[in-house]
Amino acid sequence: MTGSYALAIDLGGTKVEAALVDPTGTVLAPSRFRAPTGKGSTSEQLALAVDEVVALSRAALPAGAALIGVGIGSAGPINEAEGKVSPLNLAVWRDYPLRDQVMAAVPDDVPVVLRMDGICIALAEHWVGAAQGYDNVMGMIVSTGIGGGLILHGNTVSGPTGNAGHIGHVEVAGFTEPCLCGGIGCVEAIASGPHTVEWAQLQGWQGTSGEELGASFRDGDEVAIAAIERSGRAIGQAIASATALVDLELVAIGGGFSHVTPVLFDHMRTAVATRRQFGFVTKVKIVPSGLSSDGPLIGAAALIHRAAVVS
Repeated sequence: MTGSYALAIDLGGTKVEAALVDPTGTVLAPSRFRAPTGKGSTSEQLALAVDEVVALSRAALPAGAALIGVGIGSAGPINEAEGKVSPLNLAVWRDYPLRDQVMAAVPDDVPVVLRMDGICIALAEHWVGAAQGYDNVMGMIVSTGIGGGLILHGNTVSGPTGNAGHIGHVEVAGFTEPCLCGGIGCVEAIASGPHTVEWAQLQGWQGTSGEELGASFRDGDEVAIAAIERSGRAIGQAIASATALVDLELVAIGGGFSHVTPVLFDHMRTAVATRRQFGFVTKVKIVPSGLSSDGPLIGAAALIHRAAVVS
């Protein structure tokens, strides 16, 4: 087998994954590997997890095929210029030189590009997902945390540090939860999977996970219903603010907690609809990701395969 592949790496609060992705955005299934991360990991354990998945994925490169680059999508914040990461939910990594570590694991002539994971999900949706045909897009991840990335006028926008689109730390009115970033009422502190579960538990709900919360919602549990409404409203308020700022056409949302129930999206849309005097805000479409769980890897690979739209 011949061809050209990008090695895609996705680093988040619960796992790191790597895989080879071809120029059509297809993940080579035998090359996909993951290792746990998480709050309990030491810096050394995180580094070993990255090395492990990179080595395993590289070893799966088909005979005769070329590795043309490595794309890394990381939970933020990041330092794009220096290739360093400081994922909020991985406290032992602050200004960690992830790009340098990965560069040391691949040949010198293979480029390594690092961007925030939200930009990668936006790239994936714009390339082969729900945002095809739109050039003013936000991709969002609603999972352990909440991340986002922007494509405006067809090109990514990362800003001077690489953190543009960090919608998880937009503050929303009517909420007072403290956030790990130091803010009050950040949408991540309200509406991420773990924080939604935590709020429900404080109201007397007995479950422990987003999956269980979804099951309780389907069973008609009043606390679960209120928790989903609350989270959807917070996310919708943040999307409305982002749209007012940069005139978005479409927001595509993936991540584990985004699948808890389609009603979560209804609450987001309802929150946006309150801006009824601003048609340029209410026009925004909020849709589920058009991709499977491959989306973050496809987006990381797009840093290489779609380099022309990566600013």
